[in-house]
Amino acid sequence: MNYRSPLLDRPGAVEADAPDAGVAAHYGDPMREQRLLEAGGAAVDLSHRGIVRIAGPDRLGWLHSLTTQHLETLPAGQATTALLLSPHGHVEHALYAVDDGEALWAHVEPGTTQPLVEFLNSMRFLMRVEVEDVTDQYAVVWTAAGASRPDTGPHLSRIGERGVDVFVARDDLTAYVGDGPAGIWAYEALRIAAHEPRLGLDTDHRTIPHEAGWIGSAVHLDKGCYRGQETVARVHNLGRPPRRLVMLHLDGSVDHLPAAGDPVELDGRQVGFVGSAARHYEVGPIALALVKRNVPVDSELIAGGVAAAQEVVVDPDIGLHVRPQLR
Repeated sequence: MNYRSPLLDRPGAVEADAPDAGVAAHYGDPMREQRLLEAGGAAVDLSHRGIVRIAGPDRLGWLHSLTTQHLETLPAGQATTALLLSPHGHVEHALYAVDDGEALWAHVEPGTTQPLVEFLNSMRFLMRVEVEDVTDQYAVVWTAAGASRPDTGPHLSRIGERGVDVFVARDDLTAYVGDGPAGIWAYEALRIAAHEPRLGLDTDHRTIPHEAGWIGSAVHLDKGCYRGQETVARVHNLGRPPRRLVMLHLDGSVDHLPAAGDPVELDGRQVGFVGSAARHYEVGPIALALVKRNVPVDSELIAGGVAAAQEVVVDPDIGLHVRPQLR
């Protein structure tokens, strides 16, 4: 069943393309929406994303054993990001989570909720946990930190480094967003400028956490065993992951952006692929891309036919001797 947000009925709303179909790309003025969003005067409808609720007294210790993140002693109200890896260390799921003292709530990429719930349920065994897809009852809205919203009652919030993910009842979605919505284009432009990768757009089925810059933010290096840890430890100790995330500053004279999956080329040969792309109201056209580790950091690239200069996100030699700051 295709999802359609009620906010698409707002004047000027234009629906986004997949994977963000179902919510607004913009409401008529994407650049103004970016400015309002960054200033705390707008909210973004992310109601197409999935929401999983994991309850039960064993939930944190159980998730600690499964994911890349240190969750065993996670305080209520503290935002966290966790990954689920394949046995070979490839990223399969990204969970943006917060615990309310009784359950851990996580929002995930559109279309990934069912396989995530199925996997978690297959790993329950005798643990006292309950895994539930609550997407039909709740939605996510993003605002800048410190933004004021209409008073629609108390809501669970996940306060991150850039902004706040708010879990609202679907019946409250329209009222909570209020009269100042910003589209997903505005949100994506700010995300790309902040060098934040998105699963399924800026990654592929072979991506390991080191390549996307998730070490530290979503992978805790000082915790017990979990699926895929051997790969994480090996690459961390030896350094030099196969690929690295970069932000591309695109040629602003071109009237189009490269599409997700377009090749990134150096001297006529493909060295990576484009992930997300957007037009930032200050920086101009930008994109995230995964490129081979050995691509010189000062090389000018061609991304989907558009000239692009690199901004390093992941150090080519990232590893134990180039240790990121844990947060």
